[in-house]
Amino acid sequence: MRVEMLIVPDCPNGPVLKERLELVLACRTDVELAEHVIDDQAEAERRGMHGSPTLLVNGRDPFAEPDSPATVSCRLYRGADGRIGGAPSIEELRRVLGTSGTAGADRAAGRAGQGRLAPAEGGLRAVQQAVLRSFATTGAPPAAAEMEPAAEVLTKLATEDFLTLDDTGRIQAAYPFSAVPTEHAVQIKDGPTVWSMCAIDALGIPVMLATDAVITSTDPVTGETVRVEFTGGKTTWQPATAVVYYGARPGTGPAAAVCCGYLRFFTTRATAEQWTGQRADLSGAVLDQAEAERLGADIFGPLLSTPAR
Repeated sequence: MRVEMLIVPDCPNGPVLKERLELVLACRTDVELAEHVIDDQAEAERRGMHGSPTLLVNGRDPFAEPDSPATVSCRLYRGADGRIGGAPSIEELRRVLGTSGTAGADRAAGRAGQGRLAPAEGGLRAVQQAVLRSFATTGAPPAAAEMEPAAEVLTKLATEDFLTLDDTGRIQAAYPFSAVPTEHAVQIKDGPTVWSMCAIDALGIPVMLATDAVITSTDPVTGETVRVEFTGGKTTWQPATAVVYYGARPGTGPAAAVCCGYLRFFTTRATAEQWTGQRADLSGAVLDQAEAERLGADIFGPLLSTPAR
């Protein structure tokens, strides 16, 4: 597949489209991504540019309206939710590029696109779900003595990065939960306050438990609080400008080591870009609120709703 970006010089939305494409295409080896700067009308007409930025997939603009003229003017996109932006959303890019949302999410969240739901074979899913339910009801993993008969299964779950263990075999994390305090606290309605491994994990907890919850975190640049309230299936973000950075550093290993420290809440896109700009080894994207919520739901929503069999 050939994917091309057509932009005018210094287009402010060009970098936005590029980082979203890099995120969506992160697991794809069959895609060639190219960028072309167009500075005159004749070239726009020749290449089929319908405003900046334009996305071409195998030479076709999947977002173009019928009979829309070629132009080098600024282009706006209306999402499925009615919001207007300077580039297609991650969800829309996945749709036109044929990329699975869960696969893209799990690249940054570990497991190389294989998902966070453990297989049923060998009792892996049953043990995983028992651990998750303990966190959800008590705020902590099951007691070591309680899990002793399942020690071999826990080791397998840790090897496959469904959870992490310390040197004594105690559970330190079972994504999305952390057994030790992090900067992301989730107050579950009629339940405990739990800690999540990252921002996306925090957003997945209310969906996974099908309950209301309040997430509080901190912008690492300003120290200001970011609050996300889930009530009756709806969310409210404070401040309203808050975003999530979704990234990973180079290398392999468990999500706790590779990316959990880099999936964070920020009060504004500007502070997210400031923070990431100081870390040249990171790759990822700044997600708006709807995109971040969808990723959390995609990754963690099925974990307790799928039977262990």
